[in-house]
Amino acid sequence: MTTSAAQAKSGLKSLKTGEVLFNEGEVADSLFIIQKGQVRLFKPKGKGFVELAVLRSGEVIGEMAYFDEDGSGRKRSCSASAITGVEIIEISFAAFGKTMQSLNPWFKTIINTLVTRLRKTNTRIRELEDNQTSVSYGGKHSGYEFMKPIEVMRILGTIFLVFKAHGEVKSQALEVNRKALTLYTQDMYQIMEVKLESIMTLLVQLGWMEIKEDENQAPNLLLLKNLEVIRQIFIFYNTERHLPEEKKMKIGEKCEMLIAKMLEKAPGNPLVDIPNLKVTEDQAPRFTKYYNLSPVLDEFKAKNVVIHPNHVDDGKNLFFGEAFMKDGAILVEIDFPKMQKLYPIIRFMNAIKKSNSEKAPAGAFD
Repeated sequence: MTTSAAQAKSGLKSLKTGEVLFNEGEVADSLFIIQKGQVRLFKPKGKGFVELAVLRSGEVIGEMAYFDEDGSGRKRSCSASAITGVEIIEISFAAFGKTMQSLNPWFKTIINTLVTRLRKTNTRIRELEDNQTSVSYGGKHSGYEFMKPIEVMRILGTIFLVFKAHGEVKSQALEVNRKALTLYTQDMYQIMEVKLESIMTLLVQLGWMEIKEDENQAPNLLLLKNLEVIRQIFIFYNTERHLPEEKKMKIGEKCEMLIAKMLEKAPGNPLVDIPNLKVTEDQAPRFTKYYNLSPVLDEFKAKNVVIHPNHVDDGKNLFFGEAFMKDGAILVEIDFPKMQKLYPIIRFMNAIKKSNSEKAPAGAFD
């Protein structure tokens, strides 16, 4: 790449949540300064990843490659991706090199010495991390999970306790400074920062948490809008982990969409009570109330979204019974209060599943 081409790379970039900034082993020709958001640094390990760090506004990424002795062989030593939406400034090594050349020789010597020492320290830390995590990704492990259920429990439990103990009521929400949460999650419980940030990002996306800037314009004010839902999800995960795999709740994306629309239309689509109804001659109804699916299915059809009555099967015997036709309408047996109670848990569970899928390396589930 010519100098002019490299300099042209400098400028402001935006990344979406989950978008990769660079991958380990790629040729490095620029460094980055984070303007807004959070970036995750990680290294592939077997069928998973070793998490290295979370970087935030004002921090630099990719600068170490500049100081490699052989400039033609500069490679990224790890991978980087956005945890949240990110705004980042890219500075080409060509442009950065011009700045370095303008420094006094003794100052450049100090910088190079510090970089060498830091690289040796980082190498040793990564070796220890690799050894510590090697068991997790080897042997009979069937597939990589960035966020395991027990880790979700630990993080949700800690968030609940911290907001319960330290939260101040602000505008119908509980406010906690990030430093208070960090004291528990990192200093006391050694919860990995990247996993905590991923959970909080999901809570923001689900509309249950808001992150605001403090007086120093740093995103340190955490507002939790629904403490009870955190408690319910924690209890759910604790119950599920003791169940055999075949008995665990598995609600697919289409079923979740169907439930969301059913809840949305519920005020104008009251439940039907049909006394003594039998779906078949030998089968009594599991639930005594019935939901008219026809208006819901018609709306999906009008939007060209493929949703069928059989998508209720994921919740069958949990809060759905049989779906059937009566007087031209498609009805489904339903325990509506239970479905309504479980819906936030379903949303969170599927958000975790999607996040794990996005962070899994290619072939992790082969």
